[in-house]
Formats: sequence, C-alpha cells, structure tokens
Amino acid sequence: MGGVPHHLIDVASPKRQFTVDEFVRKGRKILTIIYDSEKIPIVVGGTGFYADALLGRLSFPEVPPDEKLRARLAKKSAAELYTMLRKLDPRRAKTIERSHPRRLIRAIEIAQVIGRSPFPSRKNEYDVLWLGIRLPEAELRRRIKARLATRLKAGLVAEARRLHACGLSYERMDALGLEYRFLARHLTGQLTRQEMEEQLERAINKYAKRQMRWLKRNPDIRWIRDNEEALRLAKKFLSR
Repeated sequence: MGGVPHHLIDVASPKRQFTVDEFVRKGRKILTIIYDSEKIPIVVGGTGFYADALLGRLSFPEVPPDEKLRARLAKKSAAELYTMLRKLDPRRAKTIERSHPRRLIRAIEIAQVIGRSPFPSRKNEYDVLWLGIRLPEAELRRRIKARLATRLKAGLVAEARRLHACGLSYERMDALGLEYRFLARHLTGQLTRQEMEEQLERAINKYAKRQMRWLKRNPDIRWIRDNEEALRLAKKFLSR
C-alpha cells in the first residue's frame, strides 16, 4: 500500500450480505476521522453507485429488508428478476448487473416501495474533485485481460478453494458475482478452466461498460488519461 493508510478493507464477512447502507455508514465515519486529522480523504475504486451514495450524489432511500419478499423472489431466476425490475424501474435496469440475483432482488425491493431507484440529489454534502479514467476500449480490454491473467497466476482459484474450505458455500460464492461466481461454477464442475476464464473475461468487460454508463451520468467528473493530468487537477483543487 506504499505507506498510505487504507480503510474499509476486510470489514465484512463473505458469508453475509454487506449493503450499500452499511458501506455509507462505515465510510462516513472514516471520512470524519480523516477530516478531523486535517487530512484529505481519497475515495478510490468500487462501483460508481457506492461512491455516489457515500458522497451524497444520491438521495438514498431507507427501505428496510422485506424477508418475505426476498424469500419469494429467491425462487426466481436472474432473468425473471431482471424482467420484473425492467417493468418496475427501467432506469435502474439499465445499470444493474442483470445476472446478479441479490442486487436484482434489492432493486426490486426498493422499486416496489418507492417506485424508483436512488436518484440524483441536489444536496452537495462534500466538496469533491471527481476524476474518471478514460481509456480507448481496446486498451481497456487489454488491461482487463492482463489483470485477470495476473490474478489467476497469483492463485485466485486456490483462494476460492480456501474460502470454501473455511465454510463459504459455493451457492453464496456464486451470489457474490464476477470472479467468485465463475470460480464457483468451475470448482463445482459446471465449467472447465478454459470456459471459466473466457466467460469471466467477457463478464468483466460487460461490467466495465455498465460502470462507464453509470459514471457518465455525473457531469462533474473530469476525465483524465494519465497521472500527470490527475496531479495537475488535484493541485489546482487543493490550492483554491
């Protein structure tokens, strides 16, 4: 980590659901601690949805879990859930991972209560410099492929085996999405190693496209191509 303090890493068990509500509560406590120490927090990575919720760009609905609804929806396939969500909240359906049952169920849960997904808020809770990295599609695909190869070489499959040995069911692993979903399907014999790698790479590329569509909705993002541009904008922002 290069001597830089990092926060909100390893704060949740993979055996239980960690919601955006919990992320916002924990994240804002950390932001307060950093501000109180007269430092500048940097929010990096994750999804655009989580970053928007944390920093106040979304008016986030407080919709409590509906266990009966969840139990009923859990019997449906991801495709059936996506069809339901598209009818209830077309805007959210455009950005959600359509093969992720847990997220689909939560989106349906919210849509049935308030009729729509979290929407942009006019309340600016923080003074933020938004930086987004824009790469040519071919370069982004190349980097995704290289990163996946590096992670697999570093023992991603072995990590999934260890998690299962420690009590994480393959069903729960599948529900976590992306890497763990395809690893679970490989380790249960549903996919060969080659099929797992090919399908996972395609899924990550699709996920990257959805994230870009979400980020483009934020008019305050300054799109950058290199470190020098990021540093220039950051220095200008901090010197105001």
